[in-house]
Amino acid sequence: MAFGLSGCAGNLSALDPAGPAARSTAILWWVMLAGSAAILALVLGLVALAFLRRNEAGAGDGRRWLVWGGLVLPGVVLPALLVFALGTGERLLPHPSNPPAYTVEARPSQWSWRFRYPDGRETPDALHLPAGRPVDIRVVGTDVIHSFWVPRLGGKVDAIPGHVNTIRLQADRPGTFGGVCAEFCGTGHSAMSFTVFAHVPEEFEAALAAAAQGDVR
Repeated sequence: MAFGLSGCAGNLSALDPAGPAARSTAILWWVMLAGSAAILALVLGLVALAFLRRNEAGAGDGRRWLVWGGLVLPGVVLPALLVFALGTGERLLPHPSNPPAYTVEARPSQWSWRFRYPDGRETPDALHLPAGRPVDIRVVGTDVIHSFWVPRLGGKVDAIPGHVNTIRLQADRPGTFGGVCAEFCGTGHSAMSFTVFAHVPEEFEAALAAAAQGDVR
């Protein structure tokens, strides 16, 4: 168990959230895990019961289990999980009613990332953002389909050629986080990663200026 739980942490772990969007995703994962574990336990229990009582089956047992286990249980559990998942997904997207956010443009190409800020400055393979503030990432599709993902800060969004998709991230605290392309995009896909630097708000402008001049830290 300890060995398995060690995989729940790390710089690319969606189960070690460092922002509200990623926290919602992690909660959804745990809810799905709990629901699937409960259903698995029920199924295994029924299988064990069938073996223990294989010579005691009554005429109406099969129909009752089909109705309750095959219709009623999925009819209650699946819609509940769907509503919860849709609600979580909506919280990952920017909406007009949300507070204004800092906006960064992300341009992926085979096989690197370039981030452009509101004043026109750019940083390659490194995204800089102020901690504690919502940031809208406008992912611009270029050559092939890529996918923008910072597991500890939010969900994934595809970069589709000819389209712009936006996702909202927020880091709770200053730190360094890993980002990847989560869609196979060619022979260099495995190396198409980037780093997210979340800065103290008062230090953000100075850090961005240094990074744009080639001093990435």
